[in-house]
This record gives sequence, C-alpha cells and structure tokens, in this order.
Amino acid sequence: MIRGIGVDIVDLDRFDRQVLRTPGLVPRLFAAGERGLPTHSLAARFAAKEALIKALGDSAGTSWQEMEVVNDAHGNPGFRLSGVMADVLRARGVDSVHLTMTHDAGVACAFVVLEGAS
Repeated sequence: MIRGIGVDIVDLDRFDRQVLRTPGLVPRLFAAGERGLPTHSLAARFAAKEALIKALGDSAGTSWQEMEVVNDAHGNPGFRLSGVMADVLRARGVDSVHLTMTHDAGVACAFVVLEGAS
C-alpha cells in the first residue's frame, strides 16, 4: 500500500548560487558522505530529501543528515535513514522508500514513494 508520494524540483543555477553565498549550507543539509559531490548531484539530493519530507507530510524533529542519499552497487539511488527520521517512518508503517532522481536542462528533480503493509 502506498503511504505517501512526494516530488521536488530544484533550479541548478539558483542552488549553485545559494551554496556559494552560504558556506554553511552544505554541512547543514548533507551527510558527510554526500558533501564532496558536484553541485548538480547535491541539488538532486536536496530535491530527494524535500520529496521525502513531502511524502511524509512534515519533517518535525528530523535532521537533514538523517536522510542520506546513497547509491547501491548498480548506481540506483536510495536513502540511508537514521535517527528520528527512521523512527517516524517505522511509526507510520513505512516498510520501503523508493527514490528516483534526475538532473538535466538546468534542473534537478526527485520523486519518492513510501510503501507499507496495508
């Protein structure tokens, strides 16, 4: 059963300007394993985190670092969830979090589906 869906889109130029203007933004929004990536990849990960929050309906009590975007052995994106975020998902009956991301034509986009038993 689908427990939630979320989508987000990020303007790459605007995101790049924000990162350059606000040096503390990257450490605040991204886990250590995400921080060395190119800006377009960070923008896609930001969109993924926003899409996850939208799928949940809120982000109360959670931290951006609790939503780390990782790739599996085949390069497919997914989340490594921890802390309050992992607890919230379990409490809401979410068993699986599906993620897809893309960046092209000046934008990054992410789509999240939350799944759980009925």
